[in-house]
Amino acid sequence: MTLTGRIRRKSLRAGVAAVLVLVPGFVLASPVQPAAAASTNSVIVWDEYAQKSIWDVAAQGPNVQGRSFTMVHGAIYDAVNAISGKPYQPYLVAPPATGTESKDAAVAAAAHQVLLSLFPGQQPALQAQYDAYLAGIPDGPAKTGGIAIGNQAAAAMIAARVNDGYLGPQTWVHGATPGAWRPVPPNFGSDGAWTGFMKPFAIPSAAAFRTAGPPALTSNAYTKDFNEVKKIGAVNSTTRTADQTDSARWWHDRRLTEWEIKRQVATNRGLNTLQAARMFAMADVAATDAVIACYEDKYFWNFWRPVTAIQLADTDGNAATVADPTWMPVLVTPPFPDHPSGHTCYTAATMATLAYFYQRDNISFSAFSPASNSTRSFTSFSSALIEVINARVWGGIHFRTADNQGALLGAKVAAYTIAHYFRPS
Repeated sequence: MTLTGRIRRKSLRAGVAAVLVLVPGFVLASPVQPAAAASTNSVIVWDEYAQKSIWDVAAQGPNVQGRSFTMVHGAIYDAVNAISGKPYQPYLVAPPATGTESKDAAVAAAAHQVLLSLFPGQQPALQAQYDAYLAGIPDGPAKTGGIAIGNQAAAAMIAARVNDGYLGPQTWVHGATPGAWRPVPPNFGSDGAWTGFMKPFAIPSAAAFRTAGPPALTSNAYTKDFNEVKKIGAVNSTTRTADQTDSARWWHDRRLTEWEIKRQVATNRGLNTLQAARMFAMADVAATDAVIACYEDKYFWNFWRPVTAIQLADTDGNAATVADPTWMPVLVTPPFPDHPSGHTCYTAATMATLAYFYQRDNISFSAFSPASNSTRSFTSFSSALIEVINARVWGGIHFRTADNQGALLGAKVAAYTIAHYFRPS
């Protein structure tokens, strides 16, 4: 590695460390301890079931998936927390409970009712899945009570998200001036603007953590970003390595690898039902709100993507940027503005929350991506965040500033969520 490369990587590590420091109480005296005995965890099982409905069947896009997962896990958390005696703040409600109710039945009922409200067309499959799961729980008052509590938690969540702006009418502004976003090849799509107007799950408003914005087109910072992505992100780049290409495709998978990461870490750390319910709810609330805030920021800055910037560089007023009308990125550019990066917003919020929850960064994990047909492994939450920041540049779809500021936004959302929700009672 060259000296410049070492300096850049050292600087990036320092930046990620600074992001994690934003999380309140990152180093505490009492870290979460693994459960004494490993067993099938109903929260993890129902997260897999949720993925089947949300992605395998409905194929919801990345900006849509978060709302669905968060509704499922917010309801699960409230149900399990109530049965556990409310050791933590309820997210929405704490249904009356004696503590004798079946947590597994409550998890199943909460998740099932939320999924049914989201995907009524999947009712036969959802009912069969629910019935089969409940058949493994002994009949009796504990089972009946758990179902009732799960249903109450689900009802509260469903009611809370009525008219929340989901799939609203907003559209992106198609600009024509230098720096302004416009639809890009090959599909020239425009999608998802409503996301930034949706009601957040925890943060006070979608604009509460707005970024500093992209650099001026004539600045040295923009020139550096431009030349970096032009060189390494091109479809025919001669500097991008095979591993960097694999990383770009791996992180670009619409079947988000973070789902598998959360399940794997929860399983390997032996979380019990309450711990898993809290971890998934915290991570999903923070990540989804980070995406909402990110899209609001995208709408505000409305900045062009690298493919537009490079093809039209002769219009940007910057003599140090050279146009290439035929330039294309190795990845297909998503149909919305560049700044900030949605994936770094999401991943930073997720990784910061997991680092806080486990009170350590150096936990190893891996995940498989069908998009790249590969498995990538990491030794820490911060190393995953470092890679996704780089990968969006390697893929040619984001400027580095968009990635860095997205990560900062995601960490700020995680810090707010941790400080205000899911706290010990």
